[in-house]
Amino acid sequence: MCGIAGLVSRWEAGDPAPVKRMLDALVARGPDDEGMYISDVAALGQRRLSIIDLEGGHQPIPNEDESLWLVCNGEIYNYQELRDALIARGHRFSTHSDSEVVLHLYEEMGEECVSRLRGMFAFAIWDVKQQRLFAARDRLGQKPFYYVVRDNRFYFASEIKALLALDPALAEMDAEALDQYLTLRIIAPPRSMFRQINKLPPAHRLVFSEKNGLHITRYWDLHYEPKLTGSEEDLIDQLEAELIESLRLHMVSDVPVGAFLSGGMDSTLVVAMLMKHVCKEPIETFTIGLPYGDYNEAPFAKQVAEKYGTIHNEQIVTPSLTASLPDLVHHLDEPSDPLSICTWLIAKMARPHVKVALGGDGGDELFGGYDRYYGYHYAGLYGLIPCVIRRYGIGAVLNLLPDGGWYKSKAHQLKWLHSLSFVNGGKRYSRSLSYFYFGPDWRAQLYGATMQKAVVDFEPEEAIWRSFGNAHASEPVDRMLNADSFVRLPDHPVMISDRMTMAHSLEVRSPLMDHKVAEFAAQLPVNMKVRGRTLRYVQQRLLQRYLPKSVLERPKQGFSSALPYMLADEYKKLFSVFLKHSQLAADDYLQQATINRLLAEHLNGKKDNGNRLWLLLNSEVWYRMFIKGQSREQLYQDIGTA
Repeated sequence: MCGIAGLVSRWEAGDPAPVKRMLDALVARGPDDEGMYISDVAALGQRRLSIIDLEGGHQPIPNEDESLWLVCNGEIYNYQELRDALIARGHRFSTHSDSEVVLHLYEEMGEECVSRLRGMFAFAIWDVKQQRLFAARDRLGQKPFYYVVRDNRFYFASEIKALLALDPALAEMDAEALDQYLTLRIIAPPRSMFRQINKLPPAHRLVFSEKNGLHITRYWDLHYEPKLTGSEEDLIDQLEAELIESLRLHMVSDVPVGAFLSGGMDSTLVVAMLMKHVCKEPIETFTIGLPYGDYNEAPFAKQVAEKYGTIHNEQIVTPSLTASLPDLVHHLDEPSDPLSICTWLIAKMARPHVKVALGGDGGDELFGGYDRYYGYHYAGLYGLIPCVIRRYGIGAVLNLLPDGGWYKSKAHQLKWLHSLSFVNGGKRYSRSLSYFYFGPDWRAQLYGATMQKAVVDFEPEEAIWRSFGNAHASEPVDRMLNADSFVRLPDHPVMISDRMTMAHSLEVRSPLMDHKVAEFAAQLPVNMKVRGRTLRYVQQRLLQRYLPKSVLERPKQGFSSALPYMLADEYKKLFSVFLKHSQLAADDYLQQATINRLLAEHLNGKKDNGNRLWLLLNSEVWYRMFIKGQSREQLYQDIGTA
């Protein structure tokens, strides 16, 4: 694991200073080592967190005749198998690292080398003979790759902050990205919050040369058909075998590996299967608990740890956004999410014990874990009622229901379902995500004239409904899972997981996101994923082999769900500091009057605007930090003096 950076530019190449500035911004990703390759056309750099081949895995790595140079961020879990095959074909390795197999595989297969890799990765290879850069990102986007193309020059890095260190003039906001964040709480590739900075989509590769410019292609996709056949027990057996193999590969390391254990389904399944089938000795597990009623899942995590004999570490914490929000936004480089502080805290807890931790990302998106998957179906049934009755009859009644309760209250759920019934297909699914944020009905009342002009031709929900429509699937549930797997998963939970753990120099691995597991999950029959109102049916059936009913039969809570209630006073303070006099409003991107109304409604209990205010708060903090140039210290001072 590490941070990588580089450039192809005759104007900067030959001088190590530009790449050094980028690497200095990535120290947290790789505190153990630094390396650079410098030529008169290209330069590559890496900051290393040593996991495999601790002494000999220095990067950049050359091939035998130094005609190729590699920097790689991530882990190649099948590297030993690939290494043996490449040695048999005459390749000579200079290290024992997993990354070097990418280099020699490229010698053998060229751009098709990515098809043989099993892991999480973002890498770049400078081809001296062809004078071109080849780069790729893993299939489900676990590792980041940002880039800039400008004046026949190419720059890349693992994080945006490294590109800003190279050229501070890149700190220009992309209004369309802000629109998408406020609409969906994600920023989908190729956009970032910065107008000139792009991100390579998952499962894509690129080639750049001064002669031919930039060329990007997709190399992998999920196929949801033909469906697997067999009895339920046969399919559960097959899933179990796929996960055991993935867990075995994810334990490859020259340093101790631990695991996050939240008490939820995904991390519980990972730890239980790991201890039963893979590990011969106990591993360390890590749990963060909340002192807030039923939201504290630590007791359930402890039951799992005791059953499987892990070395369990638990901390009961009261998170503080006033003490962490500017740090979270700084490390994300983009606006935050409540999930950020949860991952930040558990990474901070785990890092003194281990360098690597397994996590549970991916289960919801691969196996069907969100209520919107069956809500989509119910919206279709409700939509059979004539439109005029729904719009003017039922709609009028629903408008009388109070909006002051929790955003997932029955009243809100009914209004959500009602809204979805007026759109179809992928647009129904994208609307199911945007409804609780700032969907299309909000543009006129929220956006200032500058913002409205900037996004007049932009459709922020398109990334979702396009992925829904392009899925290799016929069932709506599979189409929704496809959109989540390639859009929401990499640019929401996984992005947060990568940045928050790497901020603490901790590598997190996600066995459920192994591409072989994902391919198997895609072809499971839909009713093995969502069955009526039962979500993740196949995972629940598999967990019954490992856990008692007391752990399984309880509602999903989620760490971040309690934060709006636990931190109500902090939210009020942050809203007062950053939203009452919004810089985004002052610069005509937002309307201050609408922000004030949302604040008043929320604070007096008239409406639950918590989700929307969170988006505005984080957009404001990000804007002040990255566009207006306020330092973290200044932002903390503003909070402290309020």
